[in-house]
Amino acid sequence: MDLDILFDSPIFGSRSLGPRGRVRTARCRTVAEYTQLWGWTAVLGGVELPPGSSQDQVHQAWQRCPAAEPRLRTGNGFDVLDVPHAAGFRALERMERMGVRPGPVLGTPGRALFLVAPDTAAALPDLLYRTGWDDAALDLGCHGAGGAVPAPPATDARWLRPPTPENAARPPEARLLLGALAYACHRGVPELVGRR
Repeated sequence: MDLDILFDSPIFGSRSLGPRGRVRTARCRTVAEYTQLWGWTAVLGGVELPPGSSQDQVHQAWQRCPAAEPRLRTGNGFDVLDVPHAAGFRALERMERMGVRPGPVLGTPGRALFLVAPDTAAALPDLLYRTGWDDAALDLGCHGAGGAVPAPPATDARWLRPPTPENAARPPEARLLLGALAYACHRGVPELVGRR
């Protein structure tokens, strides 16, 4: 998607940017997409860009920190369930078969990050208890208020399931994904298979 269409003018004006400038422009557009299109808070080198940040604010943040890796602030528009990469893929396959639609899903080295409804971090212990997974040794965590997760175009992050207008505005309730994620995490620990 060309974000210049969203903003009615090129983010960097009409000047020639060269290869490095084009990369920086693409990164800037991606962060602008997070704040303008999806309504998320992005962080660049300690500079927080809240939802609706203007193109000038995004551009200034990039100029101050041109090598910064973008991160998405958790706790406002979404929380993040964090599981091992292999468990995340197993859970995604299972959700597909069950007809469950996960929200956006990020992949980082060794981890899969499922964007879910805000306030999940506070409710996670109770959700695990109510679903019977509270006593299982699971490699399953949650990033909530005050946290941040890497986001593309960071070198170590990519979208496994990209955001869409539907799933970015209303990420799914964690209870809809938790069973599949907990089961996949449990199956990923060989000495725990068959035990609960």
